[in-house]
Amino acid sequence: MTEPVIEPEARRLNVFLVDDHAMFRAGVRAELGVHVDVVGEASTVGEAISRISAVQPDVVLLDVHMPDGGGRAVLEAVRRTHPQVRFLALSVSDAAEDVIGLIRAGARGYVTKTISPDELAAAVRRVADGDAVFSPRLAGFVLDAFASRPDVPVADPELDQLTNREREVLRLLARGYAYKEIAKELYISIKTVETHVSNVLRKLQMSNRYELSRWAADRRLV
Repeated sequence: MTEPVIEPEARRLNVFLVDDHAMFRAGVRAELGVHVDVVGEASTVGEAISRISAVQPDVVLLDVHMPDGGGRAVLEAVRRTHPQVRFLALSVSDAAEDVIGLIRAGARGYVTKTISPDELAAAVRRVADGDAVFSPRLAGFVLDAFASRPDVPVADPELDQLTNREREVLRLLARGYAYKEIAKELYISIKTVETHVSNVLRKLQMSNRYELSRWAADRRLV
């Protein structure tokens, strides 16, 4: 009589979190910890590079925009010394230039923070297994970019004037978010939102949010 074949249980993955919002990290850790082992976290670029290099996780969940630099800086630094570590971008941003930039730098996937805990756990597993994973509407950006479509924005001198945080505020503002809603979405104060908007208006030489919205729509940032 043939013995039944018993499939081994999938190994629990080691995952590292990089995000500058402590509350968001705590939520992800609590929800994802059911499925994986969260072996570390960091809130800054320098801290992330050091700690990831020390623990060498299977997958890094990487925020795209942080005050002291972008997730791309973390990815590029770690990949030089630990190319086996895989990266999955987890961001509030769904802008084409962010998605394309991270994928070109070597990320295996890009999902937005609206993803459910179960979907995120599945995405982490797929990235660890070598697959590429994207939130549905983001896949088109990547296909367009790697087909060398000229209508996909990759570099923009005017946009390059803005900091990562200013871009996030601009994007939400252009989508019709009120200052209070932007503050809640980005875990910052309303006063900080007002400061960012003032800086964006000054840098782009515009006078109101309606001009900003049109400018952002023209660049497919919305």
